[in-house]
This record gives sequence, C-alpha cells and structure tokens, in this order.
Amino acid sequence: MTVYIGTSWKMNKTLDEARTYVETLNGAPTWPGTVQPFVLPPHTVLSTVRATLDPATGVWVGAQNAHWAPHGPYTGEVSMTMVKDAGAGIVEIGHSERRELFNETDRSVNLKIVAALAAGLIPLLCVGEGLETRSRGEALRFVLAQVDAAFAGIPAEDTRKVLVAYEPVWAIGDAGIPARAEDVADVISAISTSRDLRGVLYGGSVNHANAAELLSVPAVDGLFVGRSAWDADGFLSLVSLAAEVRGTSPVPPTPLHAPVR
Repeated sequence: MTVYIGTSWKMNKTLDEARTYVETLNGAPTWPGTVQPFVLPPHTVLSTVRATLDPATGVWVGAQNAHWAPHGPYTGEVSMTMVKDAGAGIVEIGHSERRELFNETDRSVNLKIVAALAAGLIPLLCVGEGLETRSRGEALRFVLAQVDAAFAGIPAEDTRKVLVAYEPVWAIGDAGIPARAEDVADVISAISTSRDLRGVLYGGSVNHANAAELLSVPAVDGLFVGRSAWDADGFLSLVSLAAEVRGTSPVPPTPLHAPVR
C-alpha cells in the first residue's frame, strides 16, 4: 500500500532557494518502497518547481491553496485551474492557519474540494482540533464534524480521490506539542473508517525522532511534514525512513502533474 510523505513550504523559499531544493531531489538516488513523495511550494515558485523537477523522481507537486471559483473578480486569488496549469496535481485545502487567520469555513472548504475534483486535482483536506477541544474530550466529535462538513454532497466515488491530513492544532508550529502514536490513533482510525478515502495522513510537529512511531499507527497512510522537510536532505531522509518502515517493494513513479506550457 502506498505511503505518502509530503511537505508544505508555507510562505518560504525564493526562486533560487526552490531551485536549489529541487536540484537536490533530482540528484538523489531512486528510493525503494511504496512511497509517494509530494511537495507544496508557494504559488510564486510552483511553475519553476514543476519545470525544474525531473519527472523520474516521481515527486508530486501541488499548491497550498486555491479559490473555488473558476475565474472572476477575486483580487489576489488563484483558481484550481490556474494552479493546475502551473503544474500542480494536488492542492491543500482547509489548513488550520487558513481557517484561523483567513476565516475559512467548513462551507468554503467544501466548495474548494468540489472545485479541486472538477479541475482534476487531488484534494488534500486538513482537519484537526485545538488543545481546549481535546482537553474536553471532544477531539473525535470535532474532527469527524469537520470531515462530514467537508464532504457534504460529495459522492463516494469522489471521496476515494481525496487525501485527508489530520493535523491537531495543538501539534502545529514552533510551539506545537509533538504527538505520540497513542495521542492520534483513535482519531486517525475514525477518519479512515468514516469514508472510503485515498488515504489518511498525520501532520503536526513530525520529525525524524517520531516519524517511525507515527507510521506504526495502522490507519496512518503517510505523513504531512512541516519544518523537518523544508531542507531537501531532511525531506529525503523522511522518504527513506518511510520506505524502511513500510517495506521496500519498488514502485514506478506515478505521473500526476499537468505539463507546463
């Protein structure tokens, strides 16, 4: 079974920094195992990453966000079709920072998933509870409500195309609390059984010290990594670790992106 190892660069990396990162990926030996790596650069370097990345690496490229409308008077926004045209094959939707800082709602998340599917992109839905919610024992209820809202009106044949990243808000960022397997196993399992999904990933203070433990959770289909993968060598070492933990059966690279014209 495929294990996904991905990273969002968030608001980091200039064009030169992005090229340097990708050149390291291009120079890496082909990793063994049923591992599917992906990187989500900022919009400003998306097409450069896609054009610079050697398709033989098998690394997917995606976007960190996009609007649900196909076009229109939305200053500063980009559409799903636009990020696909720039080389994205996957798009992150509903990250907690987007929800908290930019007022994204369950409704807008749902609209974005519908738009991403219509554009032929793989949606990467982010869900997760805050520390107060977890302290009240309501993490499972809260997260499943997010999942239900995100998939409202979406048929089962389309949910199978979606990746879900469980990223508890208390575990994210510089002040995040690294999670143990027992902290997240029940929520991950509940998400996995709630829908027929492409896969369920864990994200939130993932690093080289806890990645193997998190991958040991039966329902975890991969990891969505932040700071530990912003360095290309760090990203590659996590990909290699995943291959070791989950087996070493070679799989061919899976083409995903739209060609850059």
